[in-house]
Amino acid sequence: MPELPEVESVKRVITPKILGATIQKVTFSDKVKIGKEIGKETIVKGTSLELFKERTEHYKIASVYRRSKYIFIEIENEQDNKIIMCHFGMTGAFFTVPDLSNIEIDNHRKHWHVIFELDNGLQLIYTDIRRFGELRALDELTEYPSVLKIAPEPFVQEAYEYYLDKITSKKFINKPIKVGILDHTVIAGCGNIYACEALLRAGVLPTRTIKDLNQEERKNVFDEVVNVLQEGIDNGGSSISDYYNADGEKGTMQDKHNIYGKKVCGQCGGPVEQKVIATRNTHYCPNCQK
Repeated sequence: MPELPEVESVKRVITPKILGATIQKVTFSDKVKIGKEIGKETIVKGTSLELFKERTEHYKIASVYRRSKYIFIEIENEQDNKIIMCHFGMTGAFFTVPDLSNIEIDNHRKHWHVIFELDNGLQLIYTDIRRFGELRALDELTEYPSVLKIAPEPFVQEAYEYYLDKITSKKFINKPIKVGILDHTVIAGCGNIYACEALLRAGVLPTRTIKDLNQEERKNVFDEVVNVLQEGIDNGGSSISDYYNADGEKGTMQDKHNIYGKKVCGQCGGPVEQKVIATRNTHYCPNCQK
């Protein structure tokens, strides 16, 4: 959390407000500064704070896009191009406001970590309550090779064949289906919440091994992942705990959950059971899922 729909919602909110603006100044919180001083990378990773500023200040924001659960901000000046990469971790968020004091959510205002001051009168502020997220200023994406291994976006035509090829490989064929769809090299952007919801809709138990699923079941799982992710985008994401979009608004997808965090299945009314799979607390219905 945030997963693909939440990250997409943030991207859609910040893009029109920051696109074309120039980053005039970057400011770091004391937590970020102290982390670097003691050799622990806090939020800003992969570079020193000085190099991060050098790679971002006085650059113009040329484009903003999302891949899986990452936001990429391409920036440029007369000499070269850079990329700001963001992963929100558990509680990270962006806010676009005139000033830090304009963030209305107390927890996010208190736990700010990086402020990008723009020449259009706005600030792009990264906040993170638990500090599991990260920001990187990259010369190019090859500096962070794991993003190059991300599966195609689930909404594109080639994503299904890619998914089939991956889950039937030696790495995944003997693993539970939930493990497969949580891996962003198999399907981009599907996290715990949406995996639970998709498997309920597909009628497949999260514990079943991939080799045990027939072709129709494998396709149903993929299709329902795509459907639930799109529904999540359409509803502004799931606001559970501390998720807000960059306007400080909550999503409404949590109101449509049928299994995640529930005691009673939203489809059949039966009891919901839980099991830890791939370190994630998994909700499932033994009546609806086989």
